[in-house]
Amino acid sequence: MKLKSPSTIACVSLVLLFNYCTSSTTVKTKYIPQVIAYYSGDGTSIQNYDLEGVDQLIYSFLHLKGNKLAVDNVQDSISLQQLTGLKTIYPKLKVLVSLGGWGGCKTCSEVFNTSEGRKEFAASTAQIIADYNADGIDLDWEYPVVQGPPGHLYQEADRDNFTKLMLQLRQHLPEKSLLSFAAGGFPEYLERAIDWEKVMPLVDYANLMSYDMVGGYSKTTGHHTPLYSTPTQIRSADQAIQYLINQGVPAQKIIIGAAFYGRIFENVPPMNQGLYQSGNFKRGVNQIHFDSITQNFQFYWDDIAKAPYAYDEENQLFLTYDNKRSIVLKTEYAKKEKLGGIMFWQLMNDKYQNGLLKTLVTTAKGD
Repeated sequence: MKLKSPSTIACVSLVLLFNYCTSSTTVKTKYIPQVIAYYSGDGTSIQNYDLEGVDQLIYSFLHLKGNKLAVDNVQDSISLQQLTGLKTIYPKLKVLVSLGGWGGCKTCSEVFNTSEGRKEFAASTAQIIADYNADGIDLDWEYPVVQGPPGHLYQEADRDNFTKLMLQLRQHLPEKSLLSFAAGGFPEYLERAIDWEKVMPLVDYANLMSYDMVGGYSKTTGHHTPLYSTPTQIRSADQAIQYLINQGVPAQKIIIGAAFYGRIFENVPPMNQGLYQSGNFKRGVNQIHFDSITQNFQFYWDDIAKAPYAYDEENQLFLTYDNKRSIVLKTEYAKKEKLGGIMFWQLMNDKYQNGLLKTLVTTAKGD
C-alpha cells in the first residue's frame, strides 16, 4: 500500500474543512410571499399609498389596438411613466402592465386566433415594456374558451391559442421580464380554459381571481371571496387552489386573490342573516367608502368559509366582502401552502391610512 505524502494529506484536510464550514454555515432562504397590487389609478393618486412591502404593481389596463398592445391615451402614458418612476423610491418594486380586464378584451379571441396576431401583440408588448421601463405583463383575458362579458367572442381554440400566445411572449420579452395572467377561480374556467401543463412552465405566476365567486349575475347571495368551501357553496379560494395543485401546478406559481371591495345584494329576505338567500346584485362598494355605506348593517362571520358578511334587515340588503380578519387568514394560508403570494383587486379601493394593504403586508412580511 502506497502512503500519501504529507502535502497530499494537508490538501485533503483543507478541502474537507472547507466543505464542512460551507455546509454548516449555509442559511436556508426564508420564504416570503409576494404581495401583488392591481392598480387602475393614475400616477398622482398612487402617492396616497405606502408601497413598502409591495412586490408588484400591475397597471390596469392597457388594451388592444388592432393586433397590438396599446397605451390608450396621453394621460395613461404619463401615469405609466410615473408608476415606473416609483422604482427609484421602492427599489424592490416591479411594475407590470396588464391587458384587458372585465370588458376590456373584446377582440382577444379573434386577435390571438392567428399567428400574425400573436406575433404582433408580443412584439408590441416588448416595445411598451422597453419604452416605459416596465418589468413585464399580466394578461387579464376574461375568458378563453368560456363565456365572459356578453357579446365577447369565446371559442374552443382559445385554449391552444393562449399557450401559443405565452410562447410568443417568452420569445419576444427580455429574459428577466415577468409574465403572469389573471386566472378565473370558478370550475368551468379551471377545467377548460387553460392547458395548465403547457402554460405554467412559461409563466411566473397565475393570479387566481378567488373573488366574484358570487357575481353580478347570481340570483342568490353567498360569499364572493371565501377562503374555504361550505356545504352550501363549493366555490372558494381553497377549492380552486387545491384543484390547480392536483393538476400539477407548482404551488409557488399560484397567487391567491383578495378583494378590496364588496358586493351588495337587494331584496334579500332576513333568514340566515341574508346568507344563501334569493336576491339581486345591486352594486359594489369599495373599502374606502365602507364606513359611510354600511352604517345600517349588522356584521357576521362565517367560521367555515372564513369570510365576513353583513345584513341590513330594514332595507333587506346583503353584503359580502373581505375584511382585515379574512385578509390575515388568506395571507397565512398562502404562507402555509407555500404559494407564490397574495394579490388583490385593487389598490384604489383601499383606505389611504390603516387599510387592508397595511394588514396584508404586515402579515405577509412578518414572521
